Amino acid sequence: MTTRPPAARTAQAAPLTTAFGPLSISFDHRVLAPREWTTSQSHWARELLDGAPPGAVLELCCGAAHIGLLAVHGTDRRLVCVDVDPVACDYAAANAAAAGRAELVEVRRQELGSFSAAEPFPVIIADPPWVRSELVGCFPADPLLAIDGGADGLDPARACVAVIDRCLHADGSALLQLGSYAQADLLRAELPDSLVVVETRAEPGRGLVVKLVRPDTTGEPGARA
Repeated sequence: MTTRPPAARTAQAAPLTTAFGPLSISFDHRVLAPREWTTSQSHWARELLDGAPPGAVLELCCGAAHIGLLAVHGTDRRLVCVDVDPVACDYAAANAAAAGRAELVEVRRQELGSFSAAEPFPVIIADPPWVRSELVGCFPADPLLAIDGGADGLDPARACVAVIDRCLHADGSALLQLGSYAQADLLRAELPDSLVVVETRAEPGRGLVVKLVRPDTTGEPGARA
């Protein structure tokens, strides 16, 4: 990522472009640059889509929408992208158009707390900020809104879990990105009874993704994998 002095970070800039899998993703310094390791979250979501019920995919805290767009690439699934940042939403829409999916992608600029949908989603992808507030200064090249997760790094993740609980299909799956196993354990302890963690996939030194589903009829708890 190109590093810019703090004074320049609020100014509008010419878009940068990077490859994300087969996609070409546009962004600038006001939006978190795509991380190559997060293609694994997209590929996991794509695997889940093969056996998922019909319906659109939901991406929360979508940023430039690269993770969601790669997940639905090569399918006819609709994608609903949600982010509070207007710049991120503009790039999400532009990247959807560049991928030839303008008619299949809906971008909503919206707080997670007010998000609702008429239909449940069979797959939900959540990419919240997860850096603890005391550590955001370690990442001067990254926009604060895109990385600040609050005191324990989990405030946006908790908001994502609330949306997942409201909107996940009974037979669906959600993939939630976090920063560490410690965060995953903290969040697991707070989950409502209607959600369980059944698998975790980590990228050492980068982050991890947990898979959330509805409890099965056996009542077997989720477990770290």
